[in-house]
Amino acid sequence: MHDPAELPAATTLAIDRTRLAHERTLMACVRTATSMITFGFTIYKFFEEEHLHGTVPATRMRFGARDFAILMIGIALVMLVLATFQHHQEMGELRRQFGGVVIPRSLSVVLAVLIGGLGVLTLIVVALRA
Repeated sequence: MHDPAELPAATTLAIDRTRLAHERTLMACVRTATSMITFGFTIYKFFEEEHLHGTVPATRMRFGARDFAILMIGIALVMLVLATFQHHQEMGELRRQFGGVVIPRSLSVVLAVLIGGLGVLTLIVVALRA
């Protein structure tokens, strides 16, 4: 444990820059996951509407729009869970190394959890529709 008063200002600022870099990395993963979830759902809804209007004939392919949507949403959720877990580990390591330095809780993790919940709901909606 380090006493924050003992640490030079340059070290404290370096810790802050490192923490913010980890936050930016998690936010990039959240943005990517959000894009993948919305893209998968959009593809699914587009082809569902096309089938309803008869523009595209309903054929049973081995890998259709619904399967593609489930795959995209599933990959996004796995990526989001792994990125959040990695972020948690890295923040824990910073706290262990510099225990006396105040490292605030991450709002990015809150956003990752909310987007993950939205992704799970979207996955359920797509998976349960025939």
